[in-house]
Amino acid sequence: MTPGNNGASTPEDDDPFGYLYADGQANGAQPPSGGYGYPNSVNRVRAVGTRQYGQQPQNVQTAPYGQVPQQAAQSHGRPNAHYAAPETLPGGAQTAQQQMPAGGGGRGGRGPNHKGLLIGAIAVVAAVVIGIGVAMLGGDKDKDDASDEVGTGPTQSQESKPSASSSKGAGESNADLPEIDAKALRLGGGATLTQDVKGAQSDGGIYVGNLNHVGSSVTWTVNGVPKDGAYTVFARYSTVDEDQEMTLTVNGKPFGDKLNLGNFTHTSDGDFAKGWTKTYAWPTLNKGTNTISLSCQDGDKCNVLLDQLWLKAGQVKD
Repeated sequence: MTPGNNGASTPEDDDPFGYLYADGQANGAQPPSGGYGYPNSVNRVRAVGTRQYGQQPQNVQTAPYGQVPQQAAQSHGRPNAHYAAPETLPGGAQTAQQQMPAGGGGRGGRGPNHKGLLIGAIAVVAAVVIGIGVAMLGGDKDKDDASDEVGTGPTQSQESKPSASSSKGAGESNADLPEIDAKALRLGGGATLTQDVKGAQSDGGIYVGNLNHVGSSVTWTVNGVPKDGAYTVFARYSTVDEDQEMTLTVNGKPFGDKLNLGNFTHTSDGDFAKGWTKTYAWPTLNKGTNTISLSCQDGDKCNVLLDQLWLKAGQVKD
C-alpha cells in the first residue's frame, strides 16, 4: 500500500475529530450525528477558531451597581430560558423523585419507640413511689414502737424532755439502783398499810391504802443514786373506773403537773384486784440521796392502792 490521499472520507475515518480542522473540512469531513443521547447537541459544537470571546450576550440588560436588572427581576422565580436541564428537553432522560417512606425516620419506616420510653418512665415513677411508701411505713412503725406502752403513761418533766430512748451510764446497772416496797415507805396523813386486795407484789402482799384523802402521802428517801442525771421513777398501783392523778414531789419541788395514774387495765367493776398496773415519771436526780413523795392535794384524784416504787437509769418506759 502506497502513501497518498485515498479520498475525502479518509480524514474523518482516521480522525473522528477531523471535522474540527480546516483540512478535514476541505476534504469533506462531517461531524457525527447524535450527540451522546441529547438531541441537536451537534449544534453546540463549533470548529476550532470560530468561538468569539468578550462579546456581550444578547438580550442581557445591565444595571447600575447595586440594582437588579429589569429582566432578571422579571424572570425571578421562572426557569432560565438560556438553560434547561437535559431531562426537561423533549426526549430527555426521565428522572424519578425519591419519596421518603411515611412514618418518619425510624428503621423500616417506623418512628421512635415512644411506647418503650413511656413504659420506662412509668417504671421509674413507680419505683420512687414504692420507695417513699416503704420509708413512710418504716417511720410510722418506729413511731408506733416508740409510743407503744401497755398500761402506762409518763408524767412530763419540767427539767428534762421525755425521750423514748433508753440511756445508761457507763458500767451502770439498773439492778444496782434503789427500789422499795410499800411497807418501807414513810406514810403521812391518813395513809395506812393493808393487804385485803390480792395482787400486790410487795413482801407479804402489803400495799398502801386510804390515800383518797387530802393530805395523805407516802415518802421515799432514796439513797445510793450513783450520779447526777436523768432517771425514771416507776410506781406500781391499782385503780378502777376513772383515771387518777396525784402530786409528785422531788427533792421538795413539785415535779411536772401531776403523776398520771390512769386506769390502764380498763377495770370498771370496782375490783381493785384486776386493776394492778404501773406508771412512770422522768425526773432529774442528784448523786447520793434524794427525796421522792406522792401526795393527795386539792384537786387531785387519789383513789389508788400503792404497791412499789423503783428507779432505772435514763428515760425509759420498762
